[in-house]
Amino acid sequence: MTKYTEYKGLDLPALADKTLTWWEEHQIFEKSISTREGNKPFVFFEGPPSANGLPGIHHVMARAIKDIFCRYKTLKGFQVKRKAGWDTHGLPVELGVEKELGITKEDIGNKISVDDYNKACRKTVMRYTDVWNDLTRKMGYWVDMDDPYITYENKYMESVWHLLKRLYHKDLIYKGYTVQPYSPAAGTGLSTHELNQPGCYKDVTDTTVVAQFRVKGPAKYSVLNESDEVHFIAWTTTPWTLPSNTALCVGPKIDYVLVKTFNQYTFQPSSLILAKLLVSKQFNGKYTQVESEGGLIFSEGDKKIPFLVKKELKGTDLVGIEYEQLLPYAQPYENAEKAFKVISGDFVTTEDGTGIVHIAPTFGADDAMVAKAAGVPPMLVLDENDNPVPLVDLQGKFRADLPEIGGKYVKNEYYKEDEAPEKSVDVEIVIKLKEENKAFKVEKYVHSYPHCWRTDKPVLYYPMDSWFIKVTAMKKRMVELNNTINWKPASTGTGRFGNWLENANDWNLSRSRYWGIPIPIWRTEDGTEAICIGSVEELKNECQKAVDAGLMSESPLAKFDPTDMSDENYNTFDLHKNYVDEITLISPKGQPMKRESDLIDVWFDSGSMPYAQWHYPFENKELVDGGGAFPADFIAEGVDQTRGWFYTLHAISTMCFDSVAYKNVISNGLVLDKKGQKMSKRLGNAADPFKTLETYGPDATRWYMITNAQPWDNLKFDLDGITESQRKFFRALHNTYSFFALYANIDKFTYSEAEISLENRPEIDQWIISKLNSLVKDVDNSYDSYEPTKAGRAIQEFVVDHLSNWYVRLCRRRFVCFCANCMGSNRYFFMCNRK
Repeated sequence: MTKYTEYKGLDLPALADKTLTWWEEHQIFEKSISTREGNKPFVFFEGPPSANGLPGIHHVMARAIKDIFCRYKTLKGFQVKRKAGWDTHGLPVELGVEKELGITKEDIGNKISVDDYNKACRKTVMRYTDVWNDLTRKMGYWVDMDDPYITYENKYMESVWHLLKRLYHKDLIYKGYTVQPYSPAAGTGLSTHELNQPGCYKDVTDTTVVAQFRVKGPAKYSVLNESDEVHFIAWTTTPWTLPSNTALCVGPKIDYVLVKTFNQYTFQPSSLILAKLLVSKQFNGKYTQVESEGGLIFSEGDKKIPFLVKKELKGTDLVGIEYEQLLPYAQPYENAEKAFKVISGDFVTTEDGTGIVHIAPTFGADDAMVAKAAGVPPMLVLDENDNPVPLVDLQGKFRADLPEIGGKYVKNEYYKEDEAPEKSVDVEIVIKLKEENKAFKVEKYVHSYPHCWRTDKPVLYYPMDSWFIKVTAMKKRMVELNNTINWKPASTGTGRFGNWLENANDWNLSRSRYWGIPIPIWRTEDGTEAICIGSVEELKNECQKAVDAGLMSESPLAKFDPTDMSDENYNTFDLHKNYVDEITLISPKGQPMKRESDLIDVWFDSGSMPYAQWHYPFENKELVDGGGAFPADFIAEGVDQTRGWFYTLHAISTMCFDSVAYKNVISNGLVLDKKGQKMSKRLGNAADPFKTLETYGPDATRWYMITNAQPWDNLKFDLDGITESQRKFFRALHNTYSFFALYANIDKFTYSEAEISLENRPEIDQWIISKLNSLVKDVDNSYDSYEPTKAGRAIQEFVVDHLSNWYVRLCRRRFVCFCANCMGSNRYFFMCNRK
């Protein structure tokens, strides 16, 4: 039997299959961890993918980066545990289930119970685990798939509740009624970091209008002193918000003017108020300026419309002037007499529009703030239960009882396919304004608008009663700790991530959904008493108090034993919404308390994994508190996680532990097609990861991905590039090894022969050994600096240029010669001197 395997040809896929089988038969991955028990740990966190979606070629890239450094540190003697994980909650799961069941969010609780809905989610959420496991194996990624953390398991959820209670007791969780990003298509609010995921802002073309708001009795205002009609003009890119207008806002220090002209749609004389600096912007094209009222002559059909700047005004002069409601579909249910007036706001600019801002407090955060400060009510009406609600419901529809627009979606994108009307609500409103002499200018306008990161549908800003994490209170500390993290590239840490932290808003924790981790807060109906539950044991104790008080007939946690950490014990209950919403607790004053109905942002789930994966602090407390498994020495995910997983890891660790969650991080770029376009099944340019691995083998695929571009640069993925890696690097490596194996087997070389000292070797041997030692140093430095591309290219240069093209080629005669001087071990260290 030969000592060195000889291969007939270079077949990387076959070699990979053989190696994978050998690893599994000999439990090589498991031994790489168990044989290092007691060694210094190198802590790695695996970001959890969603198992209800299929993996793509970009996952091969991301996992190759992770695998490189975990293997490197293992070879350096560290114990590197790698626990896999599954992200099992949230919107992607719900949307998939709703599509399969043929329902919408409104049907939950009506056509299907919350219990059945959540059971359907649980059933489908792990659908593709076998596919993910298969990819993990075939690409050679070493991670513990046998004992993963799963975010829907009770133990994981209990740890998340513990973290939330920590924040609650630090006074970092509060409830507030504010205008927040909201996705009608998904039926839930969004946090600011969700709204800033890559691709959320898209260029859209909308119908915009500069609307005319008619002043009530202009003659009574000395600053105007006009007997004719006077209008304030305000520009909006969202005409659907105009029915909810309750104020106009001016800048107190801005100079305004009153301009006399004619309406281009009705041809009626008009006196308009706008910012002085924006006159040229609004009165362009068909408008021409005149110097006196004598020049204000116009009739229908004239090519030019004259305008005259009659007088100048200060913003402060305009505050308090009342105007007629633009679209009187409804009145605010309270304090309507304080609505429809001009107020002051420092945020008003003269960069675009008219210098006058239309204020709809129910659909804008700035609008709500400035209106509240001025005592102007929002446009809220009473519903059938006498609850104040906006004119638009949570599905993105106008209330059915509104004239003309009732029951219509505010965005055509919210309609089902092929059901959208030819004219959107925006267009309908604009046409009405034109006809009623309430529109000064109507245009199509291209602008950037936020879309839901999961449904790809437009987002609304909507008033919501939500729970928030007070990130702003810890922002300074988050910035300080971030400055200690080694970011690759550094520009992401100081730029994209650092700037995000500097401007971070409070985290909207609430999600009005069904499948996820419930907010563990129970409150009395009047909100004066509340409790935040931080463990199952605590909930069991509170349940027993409620049973003793007669609020519940029995405790749903009666079978749970707080001293038993077995899975069997933790499967005697369920912490999901459909179960815990049935629990009524009792307050210290004897009042019933119901759980707050919302779930938590699923990003909090994944950001809790450093602790929840170990069921901290109920088990493995020393792993976190003692530093054995926290913080991470290294993590790596795509650049799209900068404001996702990277952020939530950092925020939670800072607020709960005053620590970084990770010390080194690689933020890898996107995997694009060879033309630099985003891959998608729709475009037909997506590479199948399984087919790629089967055709080219995992070694060539991974090598190409890592050496072609720095991990943080976008990779233009080209199958021809893998072929080139096979031809250039792997062919050279294969040929070099094959040449050695052939003659080593002929000579029965076993490497047990006496080694020749370095000084007695020929110069070319000394040169290649020197090159090898330099390579080891360079590769070590590259890996220690988290620069895998540098390491790979250095190895490739050594193998191809120095070892194959120079050393083997110049030493070929030594290996093929059979003279006495070259026999034995000498033939592998000395050149033959025979002439």
